[in-house]
Amino acid sequence: MELTNQFKLLAEKIDQLKDKIETEESTKHAFVLPFINLLGYDTFNPTEVVPEFTADLGLKKGEKVDYAIFQEGNPILIMECKHWKEDLNDHNSQLFRYFHVTKTRFAVLTNGIEYQFFTDLEEKNKMDKKPFLEFDITRLKENTIHEISKFHKSHFDVNKIVNNASALKYTREIKKLINKELQTPSPDFVRLFASEVYPGRLTEKVMEEFTELVHKASNQIISDKVNDRLSAAINKEAEKQHEEEVTNEDGQSKVVTTEEEMEGFRVVVAILRRKISIDRISHRDTQSYFGVLLDNNNRKPLCRLHLNGGKKYIGLFNESKDETRELIQSVDDIYGFEEQLLTTIDYYIKDKLE
Repeated sequence: MELTNQFKLLAEKIDQLKDKIETEESTKHAFVLPFINLLGYDTFNPTEVVPEFTADLGLKKGEKVDYAIFQEGNPILIMECKHWKEDLNDHNSQLFRYFHVTKTRFAVLTNGIEYQFFTDLEEKNKMDKKPFLEFDITRLKENTIHEISKFHKSHFDVNKIVNNASALKYTREIKKLINKELQTPSPDFVRLFASEVYPGRLTEKVMEEFTELVHKASNQIISDKVNDRLSAAINKEAEKQHEEEVTNEDGQSKVVTTEEEMEGFRVVVAILRRKISIDRISHRDTQSYFGVLLDNNNRKPLCRLHLNGGKKYIGLFNESKDETRELIQSVDDIYGFEEQLLTTIDYYIKDKLE
């Protein structure tokens, strides 16, 4: 729990400072070194954290990796750092060369926000092309923090990490494939299900029909799971409020989330999940409105629902985060604002790229 809170504080610091970070060196000092510190390594001890570690390759001299972390005189991890705006996929070839000439089993490529951890599962002493662990430090989940903690100085065990790296890597690749199939089913994926339920010959026309059916069924399954999780969360929150309820003088709860508000939230999720993962969409209810947020961040509002007054409104946001209220008759009318809602996501994606 302590490490989780420390990562949360670092994520908040990154969010506050990144627009002021203009160089790669500043990225290292403001984002990467604090990360190394959280793993228990003393960044002021040159025998433990070595900056500009020499990684000469053959006749090519003067090659240096940004940081090497040592334990008992041996490098256990090398890190190559880029400016926080850089796309990491453009730089892994450089780290690939460094890995080959060091004795470490682990290499990290980072821009201070995104991290990619590599090892040599496929061929010894040769860095894999794909990372076994990849994450955005501003959107960490508990299971990812658990994996990161294995690199902590207090319980670093190279064999345990390597043994688990294979499962992490291939699970990650499988999840990507499943997500791709759910978005755009391939003929083989469609045939897998069609052959089980359709008794006739799978002609081209039948395959076209089942491609749409498989896609529709996949989306319905996901929607059902989302609704189940939302309902469970609502019930859990209701129980918590029942135990620790903040009441006014009349003994009534000051903030009551209605079923209509949750129905509206589910409509918004159904629209936004076409562009972003559903676990990035959250809600916060207040006395004056029901807010829908990106990454559970009050500074990233996606929309607001005003459903408890005489008239119903949806509050939409422009690039300056100014709210405009649009009159609606029911939550079904939210579907009419699909384009505006999806555009709101683009504002935040644009902010990240700039």
